[in-house]
Amino acid sequence: MADKKNQKMPPKKEEEFKEVYKAWGSAEAEVIKSFLQSHGIPCLLKGLVVQSVHAFSMDGLGEIKILVAEKDFNLAEKLLKSHKEEQL
Repeated sequence: MADKKNQKMPPKKEEEFKEVYKAWGSAEAEVIKSFLQSHGIPCLLKGLVVQSVHAFSMDGLGEIKILVAEKDFNLAEKLLKSHKEEQL
């Protein structure tokens, strides 16, 4: 009999995630992802694979969406806002 603790949970549906930030390149997206993860907020990156083919972005082709779970959205948004204000 399999132990229930060792069973993997099915992947969450995209609808359970919410876009918290839009980056314009993979470097920026990775920095934001690392920042959120360092605060205990897991996230997903969603974008076109065009960056691996073309080193430039135009007309939204380089856009990468940073998604967080709905339950983490408010905290992630506050963290990003406060970090942006510190940079100004």
